[in-house]
Amino acid sequence: MRAPLCLLLLVAHAVDMLPLNRRKKQVGTGLGGNCTGCVICSEENGCSTCQQRLFLFIRREGIRQYGKCVHDCPSGYFGVRGQEVNRCKKCGATCESCFSQDFCIQCKRRFFLYKGKCLPTCPLGTVAQPSTRECQEECELGPWGSWSPCVHNGKTCGSAWGLETRVREAGRAGREEAAICQVLSESRKCPIQRPCPAERNPSQKKGRRDRRPRKDRRLDRTLDVRPRPPA
Repeated sequence: MRAPLCLLLLVAHAVDMLPLNRRKKQVGTGLGGNCTGCVICSEENGCSTCQQRLFLFIRREGIRQYGKCVHDCPSGYFGVRGQEVNRCKKCGATCESCFSQDFCIQCKRRFFLYKGKCLPTCPLGTVAQPSTRECQEECELGPWGSWSPCVHNGKTCGSAWGLETRVREAGRAGREEAAICQVLSESRKCPIQRPCPAERNPSQKKGRRDRRPRKDRRLDRTLDVRPRPPA
């Protein structure tokens, strides 16, 4: 009778120890590869609770899901901090990456980003940028500016044909975001007929020096008249 009784007691003790061993497996030490950063971890489902400042990322494979604690949520997910658990939530169906559920940062193929939304086509007044797949607002052309001085070989004087230029600046329809808009300019021929200060005609300078007041000329004539000797 003692042998069966001892065997029965051993079986009962093993049954009582089974939940304790299972609970020990669920308490993560942070040393295991699958339980790094976990507070509660199981072999079947991975992490269910993470350490502070870490996010719980649930990876689903068919009907099975597996938890993992990460510092940053992977692409296609965004982090939400809670009182008990910080979780990684999935972005919208058209978002490649997002800042929140309602604000996309990058769109999936065949979609264009416009003010945090992924759209199949860009709205009116915007142009799709193939390199970034973003909708950029079109530039509005402003009025033409004044014509510049007529210039020929870097000079605004002389006697020749030159060029004058005017610019038409472009500004965005909406100024919420910075944009690089093309600046338009046009030029036309113009005549230059203005003497340069350092290029006066030498003959004109000489003529000006020879011209003296009439009083000076009369005085010279008076001095040149000499008394005649007596006969």
